Amino acid sequence: MRDGRFVWLPAASGETAGVGETAGTEETAGVEEAAGVGETAGVGGVPSPGETARAASGSLPAATTVASVPLTGPDGPVGALSVLTGPREPTPEQAAFLEAVGHWAERRLSRSGVGVGDCDEYPWWQQRPGGSVVQQSLDAVKAGSWEWGIHSGEMRWDRAGLTLLGLPGGYERRIESWLNLIHPEDMPRVMAATEKSLRERSGYEAEYRVRRPDGTTGWVQSRAHLELDANGEPVRMLGKVWDTTVSRMARESVGQALRYMSDAFFAVNLDWRITFLNVEAERLVGPAGEVLGRPLWEGPAGTVPELEDRCRRAAADGRPAGFDIQWPTDDRWYHIRLVSVPDGLTAYLTDVTEGRTEAARRAEAERVGTEQATRIRELTSALADAVTTQDVVEVVAEHVLPPFGASGLLIEILEGGRLHLGGAVGYPGVFLRMVDGISAFEGFRPLNDVLDSRLPYFISSVEEYEELFPNLVGRPALSQKKAWAVLPMIASGVAIGVCIVSFAEPRQFSGDERTLLTAFTGMVAQAIARARLYDAEHARAQELQRGLLPRALPTPAALTAAVRYLPASSGTDIGGDWYDVIPLSAERVALVIGDVMGHGLAEAATMGRLRTAVHTLANLELPPEEVLAHLNEVVSDLGDDSYATCLYAVYDPVSGWCSLARAGHPPPLIVRPDGSVECLDPTPDPPLGAAEPPFATVDLQLPDGSLLVLYTDGLVESAARDIDTGIAECTQVLTSEYGRLLTCPPDRPRTSGRSAGSEHGVDHDRLDRLCDLLVGVMLPPKLLTADDTALLIARLHGLASGNTAGWPLPEDPVAAGLARTHVREQLRAWGLDELITTTELLVSELVANVVRHARGPTRLRLIRGRSLICEVSDASATTPRIRRAAETDEGGRGLQLVSALSQRWGTRYTAEGKCIWTEQPIAWTGAPP
Repeated sequence: MRDGRFVWLPAASGETAGVGETAGTEETAGVEEAAGVGETAGVGGVPSPGETARAASGSLPAATTVASVPLTGPDGPVGALSVLTGPREPTPEQAAFLEAVGHWAERRLSRSGVGVGDCDEYPWWQQRPGGSVVQQSLDAVKAGSWEWGIHSGEMRWDRAGLTLLGLPGGYERRIESWLNLIHPEDMPRVMAATEKSLRERSGYEAEYRVRRPDGTTGWVQSRAHLELDANGEPVRMLGKVWDTTVSRMARESVGQALRYMSDAFFAVNLDWRITFLNVEAERLVGPAGEVLGRPLWEGPAGTVPELEDRCRRAAADGRPAGFDIQWPTDDRWYHIRLVSVPDGLTAYLTDVTEGRTEAARRAEAERVGTEQATRIRELTSALADAVTTQDVVEVVAEHVLPPFGASGLLIEILEGGRLHLGGAVGYPGVFLRMVDGISAFEGFRPLNDVLDSRLPYFISSVEEYEELFPNLVGRPALSQKKAWAVLPMIASGVAIGVCIVSFAEPRQFSGDERTLLTAFTGMVAQAIARARLYDAEHARAQELQRGLLPRALPTPAALTAAVRYLPASSGTDIGGDWYDVIPLSAERVALVIGDVMGHGLAEAATMGRLRTAVHTLANLELPPEEVLAHLNEVVSDLGDDSYATCLYAVYDPVSGWCSLARAGHPPPLIVRPDGSVECLDPTPDPPLGAAEPPFATVDLQLPDGSLLVLYTDGLVESAARDIDTGIAECTQVLTSEYGRLLTCPPDRPRTSGRSAGSEHGVDHDRLDRLCDLLVGVMLPPKLLTADDTALLIARLHGLASGNTAGWPLPEDPVAAGLARTHVREQLRAWGLDELITTTELLVSELVANVVRHARGPTRLRLIRGRSLICEVSDASATTPRIRRAAETDEGGRGLQLVSALSQRWGTRYTAEGKCIWTEQPIAWTGAPP
């Protein structure tokens, strides 16, 4: 029976086995019909006189509606599943849910037809073994993924999930395999959570115990979300599961600390039912096996005058209350301290029969004790949320030091035979530098003895310290402490370090204080062990992200760049923001910035893929819109849930034109040399993965000294600020007095591209300070951000007109000789006589190829930058390729000669055809003219 409703399974012959009252003939008519015809049947409506009589006699309620679904087996119908729903007929959603339960019941009653088969150990959403960073990370943190097909009943687990649940590789891929693992006591709670998720179309979350096939038991937690079909009906549930045994043990250790305290302690929930009582409280209230879960007032507490009224007032006011009462079971006086907690009320009873004249002193002492007990619960909850080692240190400093009046905390973690400082509070820096990295076996006896014996040291004064450790005289003065509790941290039977709680004044530790401090340290050790696993995994993830981002940007002559990358300050996952500067041919340069939507290892890996793809596409000399079109295909192939934004720009220092295209990315800010700031149209094309090419391209004529400010949405958008407001604030920063000082270009002529030394160095320092200014204003240090931020600022340097020369060439064999003449005259004018011979050979081969294999018009161009660039253009789209020529071949060696004589060479397509280019290094021996 659930919520007052009866469910029974009638036999195929029409006989009904009821749970509760046995249904009569009229009530089972619809059930028999359902079992016979294989369709859902409903019986209900206005009650008949017979039904009313049966309801009055206690058989069935009046106006009962019976909803039934058939149960079939391999050989035909075996029965029906029926639900009495009340006077109303079931809704379509309820009917669908009943049919789903009926399918599940069929599989549970008859195991036939459920094949095991060859189980794929790795579901479709996980990569196969062989270097998957995501899978290795999931294995390291004991977390797995699963998928449940709601209609089919098929349930798949990845490798980490199978390991966590202890399932063999060939497990039966049915939801029953999972249900059989759940501890029977936790089954109702898990099923209730599942039913709620399906009914409300909401997320699923449950913590429960699993009984693995190898006989071990552990706690796990699952979270999942539903996938709905076009009609909004759930078809699949996708989730993750992770091990919570350690945190559960930490919470249970609190109960152990409270259970054996010398004074009575019990807790009740909001319904005044007893949820916890220690050994001493059992003597007053009753044995735990008899009173747990029962109302407090049914026992001796119900006979204590005014106790119920005072408890209810304390719970309503939310403030601690204390008073003396005489307990009826032993006629002794107790001072009871009531503390309201979010889930009920706690009571702390101290025997004050002897010496009631000291009631005031005892009341104060017990008030402190009760508050400390409450802090145990708070500490447990806070430690469960702590992720990193530093988080654990902050939690301990907040929840442990104040109740004891402590002034210092040291967490020393044992690694490789040495104690490393995991965190500290209240110690001078000189002392911390001395104790960090000390050997655990080099004579530092307080820590050595604690690690060897696994027993705590309680040192009440400086004199006691120096008596115990005469070789450490002077250490207390350096630490500015006068009493210490040196506590071993033991996790899973292994000593992982030492926790030191210290005091600014001498202190005598009572028995309760020693017990509580020891209990605290046990919980801290479990949290530290868990945090170290996270720290190691997070360090690997950050190392992966650093490896995927450029370690150093190139320094092309066409621009000077400065960048900043800031990870999110709230949350723990890494992001997918990236940036790049890619030199192209003809002194051109590509700038790219992008953001993979989401956070985590998968997003970081996607970022690495996209960055590699951008480099490949940029080297093909594709225009911005074609680069984004190819990137869109890459992202679309990653799945329906993968999206990314990207801005790709190409700057030509010869012409001063900048072409850019955007896919879902915020617009760049353009700062012109006069200090004016321009923002492009803020409406971009859709993000990669959701766009339909072609992408729009914007061409800008940018003067020498202009700034391009590229950024991801983390800089300008947050929960408290929309993107338009953020862009406006960035503009205000750039146009401020200090901002204009940093954005103005340095005083120098248009560069020839040959010396970027001092001017570029000064400009780079300015741009670095400008990055710091923007980040400091838009993302203050104390502001928690939920998204990563990438910022790229580039100063554009145009190439002076005197550094380029071009000529048209005729479409006949004399073109090669004419080209050599142009090269010889121009290189002499530029003072590059040493390059004349090589350049003549190069231009002869390039022009000869055009005359033989391509078509005009043909044009020659020379560019003097950091290198000498020679370009030959024609109207043909054919691409020349190097081939291995045989000894008898007359041709085929020209491009081999080009490759041998030049530093780099390549082909790029233009609007008129193609351009073949070569680069030769220029050896500068002095200042340029």
